[in-house]
Amino acid sequence: MKISDLLRFSTDSLRRRKGRTALTVIGVVVGTFAIIVLISLGIASNAQNEAMLQSWGDLTQIQIYNYSYGAAGDIPKLDDEMLETFRSHEHVVAATPFYSSNSINGNVYAGKGDRYEAYLWDCYGVDMNALEAMEFQLQSGNWIADDVNLGKKKIPVLVGANFAYQFQDTRKSYNSGKRQRWAGQTDSLGNPIPPFVDISKDKLTLKLTAYDTNGNEKTSEFQLVVMGTFVSDTSKHYFTESGIAMRVSDMKLLEKEYQRLSGKKNNSSGGVMISNGTVMREQDNGYQEVYVKVDDVENVGEVEEWIHDIGYEQTNSMTQIREEMQASVVKSQLILGGTAAISLFVAALNIANTMMMSIYERTKEIGVMKVLGCEVGKIRNMFLVEAGCLGLLGGIIGVALSYAASAILNNLGTIVALFGGGGVDLSGLLGSLGSMGGMYGGMGGPISIIPPWLMLAALVFATLVGLVAGILPANKAVKISALEAIRHE
Repeated sequence: MKISDLLRFSTDSLRRRKGRTALTVIGVVVGTFAIIVLISLGIASNAQNEAMLQSWGDLTQIQIYNYSYGAAGDIPKLDDEMLETFRSHEHVVAATPFYSSNSINGNVYAGKGDRYEAYLWDCYGVDMNALEAMEFQLQSGNWIADDVNLGKKKIPVLVGANFAYQFQDTRKSYNSGKRQRWAGQTDSLGNPIPPFVDISKDKLTLKLTAYDTNGNEKTSEFQLVVMGTFVSDTSKHYFTESGIAMRVSDMKLLEKEYQRLSGKKNNSSGGVMISNGTVMREQDNGYQEVYVKVDDVENVGEVEEWIHDIGYEQTNSMTQIREEMQASVVKSQLILGGTAAISLFVAALNIANTMMMSIYERTKEIGVMKVLGCEVGKIRNMFLVEAGCLGLLGGIIGVALSYAASAILNNLGTIVALFGGGGVDLSGLLGSLGSMGGMYGGMGGPISIIPPWLMLAALVFATLVGLVAGILPANKAVKISALEAIRHE
């Protein structure tokens, strides 16, 4: 008996018993629908969580700090040699220090007579190649190459998107509203007010000011040449908004010059710090922090654990928060999915019961097939296919209803507005959907996501439910005696 014949016999049998078939299929529909919708909510929840975490920072990024808690024990020096160690890991894409010499005292000036002044805040020495690999973006200009040399006391820099608004007019009093301008400021006509300084054209002078051991003030000047401007992304780093980034070598040059002016060695990154009564031993002569870029979010935990094994106990990443969010979603899905699975179990019992009734009604038919020489295996397959068709039919309808429900959930606000919501507030409903652990609707994403693999898996699972439920009735059918079956009324 061909597969096409089995399908024809099965569909003919189901059509002859439309009412019973419909009632049996409903159970599979309900179970399939519930499972797909719940899983789709979980998938959307994870997507919302990932988006939220991404807005907080790069999910594949690890920050490493050069201090430890406790009175005893040193950590490895966080220097260039250690950077190469980090880069050697198979899952590390890039690594860069964020080197800030906190003890350097200096301001940036522009305009005639140094009229405009900006404080030297959020200034870091970085590996430019690493920033590019870490997906920092430039809205203008180009990255600074390692071999760029602009001449003596000229330092190429990249600046934050709104760095120009850091400049103040020193000829205006501190209490004057005209001393400073800020991004987004407009005039009475609504036109944007530009900053005092055009960083792409105006000369920018960095003045280092220090006092030597005798109390004498000494200064040194460098010209900052803006090579590009960052796209503001504080999730990457705050300097992309209003700070300055330069090569590590240039930052060390400034630090060395400041040490020469002051006559003493900079100790900004060394010594012992006290925080809330707890001793934090900070590494001498090392970078304050290093950022490591991992190739995939799934490998962050492994790399972070490896960094801890090296000796750096103070690290930061989104791994722990991400895992907690995922665990919360999975827990909720298991609880609610278990309820949906009960529906499928009941559906399986219904299929088994329907098939048993069908076998009873077709006992004589089975006997005739046996007398005519039909193989036992083919009789069994006929009933298995019929049971599988019940599961498949329920699965198809359940998938269709799931897509409809998903579309309604994702466009609930629009639908209510279109048909007149009568002032209905949907925030409570959307908030309750978010109780599974995601931020449904909070990041502007869909509430429900049904990927193709979920649809296919649901159809296969529903069909398997039908096949499994049909095993017992099919075995019962082949055990029926031919003579008894023929005499059956």
